[in-house]
Amino acid sequence: MKGLDLGLEGRSAIVCASSKGLGRACALSLAEAGASVTINGRDREALEATAEDIRSRTGAKVAVVLADVSTAEGQEALLAACPSPDILVNNNGGPRYRDFRELDRAAIINGVEQNMITPIELIRAVIDGMVERRFGRIVNITSASVYAPVPGLDLSSGARAGLTAFLAGVARTVAASNVTINQMLPGIFATDRMTESMNVAARNQKRDVNDIEQQRLANIPANRFGDPAEFGRVCAFLCSTHASYIVGQNIVIDGGAYQSSF
Repeated sequence: MKGLDLGLEGRSAIVCASSKGLGRACALSLAEAGASVTINGRDREALEATAEDIRSRTGAKVAVVLADVSTAEGQEALLAACPSPDILVNNNGGPRYRDFRELDRAAIINGVEQNMITPIELIRAVIDGMVERRFGRIVNITSASVYAPVPGLDLSSGARAGLTAFLAGVARTVAASNVTINQMLPGIFATDRMTESMNVAARNQKRDVNDIEQQRLANIPANRFGDPAEFGRVCAFLCSTHASYIVGQNIVIDGGAYQSSF
């Protein structure tokens, strides 16, 4: 049976922070759907390995931008590699787990720059071109912690919640031009960041990391951690021609961990 055509053949995409983890999964799924992708990261070896893997698996055109997307220079490099993207996937590493009492003003400003200001700047740079071409898909990877608080991730959650509120109105202003803005809110996925967070928790609580893993699994009705590949496929669908009526939404992907009827 032929798979669903997402209508992305020949489209171009920028996927930020995509050398590994959920960003990488999104870039791969978009490439599988026929888009050319510009990937980004700060680890040259990981970035080049990801680019080669995507090329070999999909035959897609993959551009590589080694840069910190939070900087003006990094954003300029991304837009030089892909000046008129049809798709923008905003992603960036968030602040580490820290008690809010340990956060000084500089740390708070840095967190807001990474997880709120940076995606807004990139959206501002590309959105008018999308409107003119009457096609654009913007997906912001935030976090399920925007809805359900996680102590220690207060800065990350606050900055991402600010981004969500900021874009809620913006999304409605461009929807008539076939430009959509939506958020994906991941729960716990099997990524390097998940492993790191469990190791940190184990050290802080002086417990075995396997105990931490079982504790987290117990809070997920699906009884497993997410596979990055399934996250990437949801991202590709949100970027597809079939998703033009999904506007300003927050899609929680967490195996049922967030408890809500609405």
